[in-house]
Amino acid sequence: MDATDQVLITDVLLRDGFQIEPVVIPTADKLRLAYGLMDAGLTSLEVGSFVHPDKVPQMADTDTLVRRLRPGESVALHTLVFNERGALRALAAGARHVRFVVSASDGHSRANAGVPTRDALARLWPAAGLLSEAAVHVEATIATAFVCPFDGETGPDRVVEVAEELIALGVKVIHLADTIGAAGPAHIRRTVTAVRAAFPELPIGLHLHNTYGMASANAWEALRLGVRRFDASLGGVGGCPFAPGAAGNIGTDDLVNLCHQVGVATGIDPGKLVAVRDELRALLGRRLDSALSAVPAWPVALRPGPGA
Repeated sequence: MDATDQVLITDVLLRDGFQIEPVVIPTADKLRLAYGLMDAGLTSLEVGSFVHPDKVPQMADTDTLVRRLRPGESVALHTLVFNERGALRALAAGARHVRFVVSASDGHSRANAGVPTRDALARLWPAAGLLSEAAVHVEATIATAFVCPFDGETGPDRVVEVAEELIALGVKVIHLADTIGAAGPAHIRRTVTAVRAAFPELPIGLHLHNTYGMASANAWEALRLGVRRFDASLGGVGGCPFAPGAAGNIGTDDLVNLCHQVGVATGIDPGKLVAVRDELRALLGRRLDSALSAVPAWPVALRPGPGA
């Protein structure tokens, strides 16, 4: 890797991490963890989702989190939006960074959004118009971009088609999600290559899950391909409640570990990240899922140095 390389890591603990927890995490605890992540050097957080609280009760306080965390300052606070109603709630809360989520596969789209992919894209147009008028930065995540629990493997051409629609909506960055953690490096290579060939100026990110233990290998392949945006969840916490078998995300701690080992800067202080992870473990009352959470300290070689 080039010595000047740096990645942007978005920690998704407050949204993807907590959405699958069996209990609702108190808002005060979420705020404390968010400030801890910021202090550790995270400049991008996914803090919630504007969905109906009956569907995902863990996200009912997203409005409060956005307001309390002061959107528009030095940290980008991303929230998920699926339709016009969600966009209106995001604007009312003062959100300045929004992500659309659309499944590449119809099977997952029906489970996650209640409609096939085409219909899910169509109902984003009113939301996109509102957000554009308010000059909100809009990104998107393409779920099941590699493998779907209902439809099997997702072809790169299908992902390119969905990306084209999202770009037409005004999306500035697209993240490709391994929603059930079933992808391997070959999936990453062929799909990232296809999307980049179709849209060479489009910033691409990856959202990786670790169900089958492949998240770090997939991140390494993506780094070799030049991807420099990644989602991760502290301690590897999280999963999709609408995708059978989906387990935790790649751990923010594990991803920082990988990046620092290969000479890619993250801007994140490993020692401070460990302290926040310890708070998270105490809050959840169980062992976390990241590899590094099983050891008592950060590896000596990964303690922060210049530019880390």
